[in-house]
Amino acid sequence: MILNGFLAIIKILAGVLGKSSALISDAVNSISDVLTNVVVMIFGRMSRKEKDAVHPYGHEKFDSMVSVFVGVFIIITAFEIGKGAVTTLYDYFANGTTIATPKLAALIVAASTILIKELMYRFTIKASRKAESTALEAIAFDNRSDELASLGALIGIGGALLGFVFLEPVASIVICLFVARVGIRIIKEGVSQVIDQSADEETISRIRDVSLRIKEIRRLDDLKTRMFGMKLYVDIEISVDRDLPLWQAHAVAQRLHDDLESQFPEIKHCMVHVNPYSPDQNEPE
Repeated sequence: MILNGFLAIIKILAGVLGKSSALISDAVNSISDVLTNVVVMIFGRMSRKEKDAVHPYGHEKFDSMVSVFVGVFIIITAFEIGKGAVTTLYDYFANGTTIATPKLAALIVAASTILIKELMYRFTIKASRKAESTALEAIAFDNRSDELASLGALIGIGGALLGFVFLEPVASIVICLFVARVGIRIIKEGVSQVIDQSADEETISRIRDVSLRIKEIRRLDDLKTRMFGMKLYVDIEISVDRDLPLWQAHAVAQRLHDDLESQFPEIKHCMVHVNPYSPDQNEPE
């Protein structure tokens, strides 16, 4: 928040004094980042609340909901930047409106922004993995999309300084498409977690392999997984010999439960159901 606020102020001053519309648009992007960070902080705290009687599975999905919000905000920002650039280009070619030539200070600020945003991306993506937060991950990719926006401003300002003033709005249009693509990706990931999408095939295969290493487990009858924020729920049905004493069958289920939760840190909870197995029983479809 502090860095984005600082960048917003610097870019507004440099954009106004340096006569760069692209840098002013980039400043609006930084202001939106500050507001987004506020929302992430609020909902991030809510997602870390302990489970209660009303929410027995916890509150982690708040995190996924925020990532959707961040994605929408990125797309809106991209649209506004693109709209302004298209208007500028139309006025320039159709009406002969003059596009002001930016100053060198605007170019320096745009270049500095790219460096700062890359450092912010690296810091935030590392923090998102440590905190296991999809919202922080979305913020990290937002920083990377901001680099693209600043790169567009850099190319446009540089081209304008060389005499090609129309390159500034052209670069903004191209970059807004890349920024929108990042927003769509973030929304897709957030929505998939809210609607209980299953884990990826590699994770499911690993869970299956760990389960079948226990010799008492004769067969896996069913395996379901669902994402819960960045956590994972696992529901698994196993078959053991039908003549196995109840306490032994329970011990097998408990061992599987413990093995999975120890080898897969992302598993929030694992439910194991035991079925009786006999040699003449048909294999599940």
